[in-house]
Amino acid sequence: MNNWFKLIEDKLVRWWTYAIRMLPNFVLAIIVLAVTIFIARIIQRLAQKFVMSFSKSESLSGLVAGVLYSLVIILGTMMALEIMQLEKTVTSLLAGVGIIGLALGFAFQDLTANFISGAFIAVKRPFDIGHIVETNGFVGTIEEIRLRSTTLRTFAGLNVIIPNKDIFQKPIINYSLSKERRVELEFMIGNNVDLHYIAQQIEEALKGTGSEELIRDVNVFYEAIEDPKIKLYISFWTSNSEPNEFMKARHLAILAIYKVFTTNKIYTIQFGEPQEVNGR
Repeated sequence: MNNWFKLIEDKLVRWWTYAIRMLPNFVLAIIVLAVTIFIARIIQRLAQKFVMSFSKSESLSGLVAGVLYSLVIILGTMMALEIMQLEKTVTSLLAGVGIIGLALGFAFQDLTANFISGAFIAVKRPFDIGHIVETNGFVGTIEEIRLRSTTLRTFAGLNVIIPNKDIFQKPIINYSLSKERRVELEFMIGNNVDLHYIAQQIEEALKGTGSEELIRDVNVFYEAIEDPKIKLYISFWTSNSEPNEFMKARHLAILAIYKVFTTNKIYTIQFGEPQEVNGR
């Protein structure tokens, strides 16, 4: 029993002697940690301001600032451990961080892909809040852009949350970046009409809608003959400054063309048989 007490006493004495000897190192390590935290906060603020200056994305600036802050804190912690002569602890921490990072990378690869895609979207800015876009089979207005996902409000009033990975990897149409847009219409009409006269009447009807902003640069072409059908192609340009201008322009054009059809008793082709457009 006395030997046990002696062993414990010797162990405590050695620990106390080591603690006294390492006291200056401990104080220096605390100072290093304090300075590290101070520097990390400065770098965090500077990084937020720098990223916001070109991306205007609070999410991206917060992510970059957070990553830099964490890296500085980790670096300072390792320096403090080395000052306290805990090199083996530093090596173990590095190995642990690497293994944990690898495991998390495999476990959350979709989440990581969404965050990386969100960062690219924030930097490249293919669209912004309020833009009308079409992507992944949805058309609507961008409501919110986050690092993991983007919220799109469809014209039916539905909020659709789309992962940024799907947006980044698939085609996207940004209608708000185009000042004008072309409207294209196709009809199959019977071959019992004066084609020159009908083309002239349609062109005059579209130009006479009273709105050059909605309908301009009208083109009327016949594309093919498939007796007893004639394929008619009509196109014009319209303004794209408002979401519904394309639909308004197409609506006015169809009304004007339909009036020409009814006035001239033009037959359209439906289900393989000629059908007269009688205006009813």
